Amino acid sequence: MKNIKYIKILITIGIMTTLFGSCKKVEPSTAIDEQSALTNPADIYTSTIGNYSELRDPSYTRSGHFLMEYPSDDVAQGQPSSDDLSRCYRYVTQIPTGAHATAFWTKGYHLIYAANRIIGAISDNSTSDLKLLKGENLYIRAMVDFNLVRIFGRPYPQGDGSNPGVPLLTENSTDTSPARSSVKDVYAAVIADLLKAADLMTLPANTNPKSNIFASKEVAYALLSRVYLYMNDNANAIKYAGLVINSGRYTLLQGSAYQNYFSSVPENNTETIFCIRHTKTQDQGFAAIGSMYYSGLGPDGTSSLTTPGGQGNTGWAEIYASQAYVADLDKNPADLRHSFIAPYTINGILQMNKKLTPNTPMYYITKYSFQEGIVTLSSPVYLRLAEMYLNRAEANAKLGNSQLALDDVNVIRTRAGIPTLTLSGVGTGNVLGAVLEERRLEFAFEGQRSYDLYRNNLPLIRNYPGTHSLNNVPTTNIMQTILPADPRVVFYIPQTEIAINPKLTQNP
Repeated sequence: MKNIKYIKILITIGIMTTLFGSCKKVEPSTAIDEQSALTNPADIYTSTIGNYSELRDPSYTRSGHFLMEYPSDDVAQGQPSSDDLSRCYRYVTQIPTGAHATAFWTKGYHLIYAANRIIGAISDNSTSDLKLLKGENLYIRAMVDFNLVRIFGRPYPQGDGSNPGVPLLTENSTDTSPARSSVKDVYAAVIADLLKAADLMTLPANTNPKSNIFASKEVAYALLSRVYLYMNDNANAIKYAGLVINSGRYTLLQGSAYQNYFSSVPENNTETIFCIRHTKTQDQGFAAIGSMYYSGLGPDGTSSLTTPGGQGNTGWAEIYASQAYVADLDKNPADLRHSFIAPYTINGILQMNKKLTPNTPMYYITKYSFQEGIVTLSSPVYLRLAEMYLNRAEANAKLGNSQLALDDVNVIRTRAGIPTLTLSGVGTGNVLGAVLEERRLEFAFEGQRSYDLYRNNLPLIRNYPGTHSLNNVPTTNIMQTILPADPRVVFYIPQTEIAINPKLTQNP
């Protein structure tokens, strides 16, 4: 009953706008409010629910998605947009005043501050219920810090983490204008938070954990696996992926259940480790992530919303699966992951967005559509079991455990309904490439692809139509190559923060 109550509060609570009053003097997003405090368990409980609710805010979820996914080679922008999302996609037009980078930075630090209030209010020897809440907030802080550092700090392997990262703000911070910590220090703080969170969220035997819309020990372990993989700490990436896989909490969806993965109710999804829950009443409509990827025929009284239609019917439909991604997917026509692509066709003819030359094929994307029958509703998935298999596969490939790597790759390929790989067929020297290709097929549009390339010192190559060509001469030249060391692999620190915090340095 407690878990049900917890979920109901999460569904009904409003955004906590009173944390930062609009009448205060302008301060950095990292500024500390000394006047607010949590005084009793009820306040702590309600504030924790509020922090989960804040994750839904478009400044975090929507802007974060644009910043993490649009720089990839899995998507193609079919037309110029007045929204700052074009700058997220194109690389060549990023500016220090970018709206989505500014929104994500600001919301991220508001979330960290809110988590810190709770972390600081609960001692490590509190009751088990309070320690659980502390662990959940440590996870939230770690997740936000990790996302901030991968958006605004260079990949860890570049300089072994010595490059500037983002400011670290803890429950004991007193500096309202902190400088940027190194990437290495931010990763170390994230790991420390996740390890402590996992310890605090360890439940007694025969105790049911909360559902996958809340943090838990396994959620912390899953993010640890990703963080260690990004650091090239392959042994620990394997260790924590294995702890999640062997926990017994999760199973890979199969067949039609997998094809409908992203339209199911999140709490009923056995593969999802952590997602940001949106209910029917929290549908964002044309402002949803899925609106940029899909537009259905309806509502016209006769056509199904799940039938692709022209732009502007049920969504903006300006961002498509790239021709390069679809070509990779089409190498195996039976691949169940075709279910996440919905080509817009009329009388069997693929439609083209003609706002660019060459025209852009309109391969709609459905990973953010149709939850509970609502065309623009989704609960973005942040961690899922398939990633644990492919994290372990990549780490084993780098350690020279080629067959173990392919074994995990083949778990995912078998689930997708495509042929398995053999070591003799792939070749020992090509195992890592096979793993990365499988990661691309499996996690397309989930904000991982560009990071997979750059942290492995690989270039991102766009050889398909999209607005990235608008900087070329002529614009019909569709090629764009981004090298891992390119300055625009990371986003500018928001100029508004630079202006009011003299300790912040700007990315080149």
